[in-house]
Amino acid sequence: MVTITINPDGTTPVFQQIHDAIVLAIAKDELKPGDTLDPVRRVAAEFGINPATVQKAYDLLRTEGLIESAQRLGSRVAAPRRATPDLSALGPMLALAVAQGADETTLRTLIDDHLRHLYNKEPQK
Repeated sequence: MVTITINPDGTTPVFQQIHDAIVLAIAKDELKPGDTLDPVRRVAAEFGINPATVQKAYDLLRTEGLIESAQRLGSRVAAPRRATPDLSALGPMLALAVAQGADETTLRTLIDDHLRHLYNKEPQK
């Protein structure tokens, strides 16, 4: 299992932090199709949080097609199913950044840095 760190005092909800850490691990090939995720109760106990919080993260991952779950087998990373990934969140996210004052050059640099980090496994700036 990949190491997940959370910031309970951060502005991002804990379930989203768990979700995002697993998505990043899948994107960076640290978690591969068939890898088993820790059970909900174990993750909840590790962080001292409600199991429903972890379940919410796993449910979102399942909805996105990134994991699959089966009774008694737990949750596993799913093989990619979509020929075309769902990029619908990208547009509103970029619009928010522009609305908050980000300039085009800064956005392009950040996007390029993130892509290099994901595809080349380079440390993120």
